[in-house]
This record gives sequence, C-alpha cells and structure tokens, in this order.
Amino acid sequence: QVQLVESGGGLVQAGGSLRLSCAASGRTSSSYTMGWFRQAPGKEREFVAAISWSGGTTYYVESVQGRFTISRDNPKNSVYLQMNSLKPEDTALYSCAARRGAVPRQYDSDYDYWGQGTQVAVSS
Repeated sequence: QVQLVESGGGLVQAGGSLRLSCAASGRTSSSYTMGWFRQAPGKEREFVAAISWSGGTTYYVESVQGRFTISRDNPKNSVYLQMNSLKPEDTALYSCAARRGAVPRQYDSDYDYWGQGTQVAVSS
C-alpha cells in the first residue's frame, strides 16, 4: 500500500504561481510513476501531468504545456507540480496518483493509489 498526501493548494490571482507537493509513504521501495490529475466542479477528472520513476519522461495535457512543470525527488518520496501563469480555468481539486510500472500514463484507471487532493482556486 502507498499513501499519498498533497499540499500546497490555495487561492491565487490569475497570473500567479503555486507549487503543489505530494508526499508518499508506505511501500515506496517499488518503482512508481506519478501523475497529477484535477477535477473542477461539475466536470470529470482530467489528466494534468505525469512523470516516470527516473524523472526522465514527462507528459502534460496541452492546456498546461509551458506553464506547469512536474518533478520528483525520490529520496524524499515526493512529487511536485510547479504551476505558473495560472488561469481561472485551472481552478480545481488537484490530486496526485501513483501507478506501478515504468511508463507514465494519462488515464486515471491506470493508477493504483490516490491522494485526497488539494484545492486550487484562481481568481480573475
């Protein structure tokens, strides 16, 4: 079992930045790829970004390309999402997820463990 806890959400003005963190505990000795997803009120959960175990491969949804950066620190069992140039449409509950395996995926059904999420609100 792997437990994931997100932090770093909050309220920010459009154009601002936030850095989300996801701390993993439990059976973290295995190799996990990590992903960030978000869900806005009344909408389905959406893939945001994913990163391989080594950190050498990353994927982003087109709407955040060039604004968000996913990274990880394996000795600290943590993954991060740096969000710059935030827009009101980025407002959502952001959750991190872990999946066993070397290849990052963009579908939430591919992930084995989920955190509770951290809320991000961007005002215009």
